[in-house]
Amino acid sequence: MRVAIGEFISLDGVVQAPGHPDEDRDGGFAHGGWTHPFFDPEVMGGALTEWSAQTDALLFGRRTWQVMAAAWPERAGDPFADHMNGVAKYVVSGTLGEDELTWNNTTLIPGDQALDQIRKLRESEGRDLVVMGSASLTRTLLAEGLVDELRLMIMPVLLGGGKTIHPADGVLRTFELVSTVVTGTGVHVCTYRPKEAA
Repeated sequence: MRVAIGEFISLDGVVQAPGHPDEDRDGGFAHGGWTHPFFDPEVMGGALTEWSAQTDALLFGRRTWQVMAAAWPERAGDPFADHMNGVAKYVVSGTLGEDELTWNNTTLIPGDQALDQIRKLRESEGRDLVVMGSASLTRTLLAEGLVDELRLMIMPVLLGGGKTIHPADGVLRTFELVSTVVTGTGVHVCTYRPKEAA
């Protein structure tokens, strides 16, 4: 499977709490739900539908999984919600117990086994293993060279601080632009893949 990262991201690289005011207030973050003014249902919704059609499984960090698990089951009946609820899901956590995995088709990956298990998933047959949100997990996967595709919806806004997905290890990583489209609201929907060293 390919590991594909999907993120709503600001011009200053912030991915924190894109969907809801109370989604993640860590660090005093006060801009939860910041993506709503820029959402273009036709272009962005179309990209999400296209990406979900290539998805065999979803991979989350604990916090993002908990937010999603609380939101998606009650939206059943919508095609995208039905996909989210039906697809295989993996959550990386050192604190969640098996009895807490209430969102159907969820498998726990213990935090101390995460990289080994994700490498095995990546080497297995299948289409895309998609990471949504999950800033800390995404940062780790990028640092470890385990990302095959970055799908970024770059919003025309500066948030002035918040959680990012960028590794801070001083390593240069080059990506190539595979596709891009711009919405009427100024969002760049871009797909990047790691560029092989010459």
